[in-house]
Amino acid sequence: MENFLQNESLTVAVNSLGGALSSIRDKDGTEYLWQGDKKYWSGQAPVLFPICGSLRGDRAVIGGDKETNMPRHGIVRKKEFLLEKADDEEVVYSISADEEMLARYPYDFKLSISYSLSGKSINVKYTVENNGSIVMPCFLGAHPGFNCPLTEDTVYEDYYLEFEQEEDCTAAVNLPDTGLVDRITRRPFLKGQKRLPLDYKYFEVDAITLDKLKSRRVRLATDKHQKGIEVDFSDFPYLILWSTANKSPFIALEPWSGLSTCTDEGDVFEEKANVSLIEPLGKKDFNLRISIL
Repeated sequence: MENFLQNESLTVAVNSLGGALSSIRDKDGTEYLWQGDKKYWSGQAPVLFPICGSLRGDRAVIGGDKETNMPRHGIVRKKEFLLEKADDEEVVYSISADEEMLARYPYDFKLSISYSLSGKSINVKYTVENNGSIVMPCFLGAHPGFNCPLTEDTVYEDYYLEFEQEEDCTAAVNLPDTGLVDRITRRPFLKGQKRLPLDYKYFEVDAITLDKLKSRRVRLATDKHQKGIEVDFSDFPYLILWSTANKSPFIALEPWSGLSTCTDEGDVFEEKANVSLIEPLGKKDFNLRISIL
């Protein structure tokens, strides 16, 4: 089931399946959000919780003496969410732990996602609540794919990513055979630049994991026209760039609060880098803004 938000600039749809965005259209009818195609990727904008990426062998020790067996990107992205609010100003979906989820992730959680519009911007707030009696470790990530090209008279290579600041950083190395990340062996990537022209060669092996960015905003744009997208990921330390090796017409700009298990890490969930530890009856917010240029 979809619910809609609309103002003078945007019409946005949010789906109860996964509680995720399913459409972003401007007043001209241009669709910005990838609409899914199994030839490339059937997803659109899944919500990643309580992990981003993969655990080593899909397993980890959690809660001291328990073991979790968790698939890539967590346990909520293919679940039906409950609609809590839908009016002209805001749509709110939520999901709470059930028996199946508790078997994989032994915490009494509630995840709420609020969507609202402000001019040409979509404001997304993810709220993770710990309704249990023990500290809850977790990660939260967004995985929106955006159409690229955005118009019929342009091609993928006409577009570029523009970072908020001039960047000079390497990228961690993804290991697709295991799903792990090698953050010790680095690959050259951004060299004193704000703009990165898009090229499918970047994705011949896997996604690009940017764990040392200074920027907290990134734009998808072109010099061929004025349409584009800006993602403000101020609450997220990591940005993942991804497109498929078979030249898919989209680019995913993914803010994550954590990474796949790294090769220099063990298999204790609570000891993963940048883990959020939420106290009993506590909560944590993660905010994201997607703007149409």
